[in-house]
Amino acid sequence: MPDILICKRGDIAEGDTRLIKVGAVEIGVIFHNGQYYAYQNLCPHQGGPACEGLKLPQVVENIGEQGVHLGMTFDENDMHIVCPWHGWEFDPQDGLCLDDPAMRVATYPVRVSHGRVEVEA
Repeated sequence: MPDILICKRGDIAEGDTRLIKVGAVEIGVIFHNGQYYAYQNLCPHQGGPACEGLKLPQVVENIGEQGVHLGMTFDENDMHIVCPWHGWEFDPQDGLCLDDPAMRVATYPVRVSHGRVEVEA
């Protein structure tokens, strides 16, 4: 199948998602830290719209000496996509589910060429 034009470079703001329909499949394209990621808008858990959920940074627990909890921070470089139905989290780079590594959302290669963002679907 030929590449599908999503948008022009710069049309998707940092952290935003663009949804497109290709036949019966809905694909979400997310722009994060200068990279585009594309995957099917279908959570493998129970079929929720995974791409329409929140994009949240990884929560990092800070543990001090002797196991003392020092609070939590966020790792802005490790963003997760969170399905709005049940909160399952996915890594945008490979679609791997962080709640159950046996699950993942289908990913699609993204190419940026001549100012065009395209998905190979």
